Amino acid sequence: MVGPGGALAAALRHLLLLLVCFLAGGARASPATDALRHASSRAAAGGLCQQLLLPQGYPCTEHTVKTDDGFLLSVQHIPHGKNGVADNAGPPVFLQHGLFQGGDTWFINSNEQSLGYILADNGFDVWIGNVRGTRWSKGHSTLSVHDKLFWDWSWQDLAESDLLAMLSYVYTVKQSKVVYVGHSQGTIMGLAAFTKPEIVKMISSAALLCPISYLDHVSASFVLRAVAIILTRMLITMGIHQLNFRSEMGVQILDSLCDAERLDCNNMLSSITGPNCCFNSSRIDYYLEYEPHPSSTKNLRHLFQMIRKGTFAKYDYGWVGNLGRYGQLHPPPFDLSSIPESLPIWMGYGGLDALADVTDVERTIKELRSKPELLYIGDYGHIDFIMSVKAKDDVYLNLMRFLRAQQGLHSSY
Repeated sequence: MVGPGGALAAALRHLLLLLVCFLAGGARASPATDALRHASSRAAAGGLCQQLLLPQGYPCTEHTVKTDDGFLLSVQHIPHGKNGVADNAGPPVFLQHGLFQGGDTWFINSNEQSLGYILADNGFDVWIGNVRGTRWSKGHSTLSVHDKLFWDWSWQDLAESDLLAMLSYVYTVKQSKVVYVGHSQGTIMGLAAFTKPEIVKMISSAALLCPISYLDHVSASFVLRAVAIILTRMLITMGIHQLNFRSEMGVQILDSLCDAERLDCNNMLSSITGPNCCFNSSRIDYYLEYEPHPSSTKNLRHLFQMIRKGTFAKYDYGWVGNLGRYGQLHPPPFDLSSIPESLPIWMGYGGLDALADVTDVERTIKELRSKPELLYIGDYGHIDFIMSVKAKDDVYLNLMRFLRAQQGLHSSY
């Protein structure tokens, strides 16, 4: 049996080996990373409205929102569907994407399969959030994407600054409370934000797809290996603060992790998220025109802290750093029990999800004061909830029933 010291030494040796291989360019490419290398990015030209919605005949306007720390975020507004009327009496519905994704994720399948289109076509007033660092939100009042400080943030900042700014904007424009819909990291952000009175007061109800607050039962092989070899320490040592897996450097990082003897990355998506029952793999080249989006090394490090420690807490800067920032040795937890019992919550989660594990989801549910409405689908994985070809029938009709019930509107389904 290897003790903690031996395990750490082994991890550091492996870290050094990976670093040498990476710098030497000796990592062997997998089919999945080859696809990333050859994918062309359409997101760089024009905004999300111009790229995806206007060509489909949907009304769409672009808005820019400034955070309290200077980031310029892109927000899109789709007031109704193709054949809808401009005056929508319902409250705004705000969609927040997950990690390494952008607002395009809600529109990346067909009109009949993508939640963003479906909500607009069913009379909902749709708003789309894009967090800092994504290709839709690369602006800052003083910094550029080439500055280290531009990438000095984690999901804590996305919850406390980005969501605060975007939701405040929609709340002010519409003079109405907002319905929140999030997926994956969007649910981490949402749950953390809902513990803040200044944010939760703007929310009328919340629908969480693959809800995450705890990550200590993650089983995704790629993620577990990255945690085991202390990947974020390697990246910070190399001065890599932006994680862009569409760049050549980002692809080399993936290749360095994809060693057939320890981790088979031929199905990259499954190794990261677990199996997905109903993902249309024939569209992968199209998906890669938009995703993955960049994120920060610090953000990934914060998520890895959650996996190692089993906590839902603020970023851990170490004892000295924590004392300076928080006035205590350990980072303060986000207290789920402080989310108002009066906030209606809907959750959809799957039995094959290797990131939002059922055990962790159940722990989240137990710590909430309210009793969420639940939709459990045994053969659904992490990506199925936003990209399954059957998601409309399996998930979205149930979700819209919840939203309509909260609005006091009659559901035709």
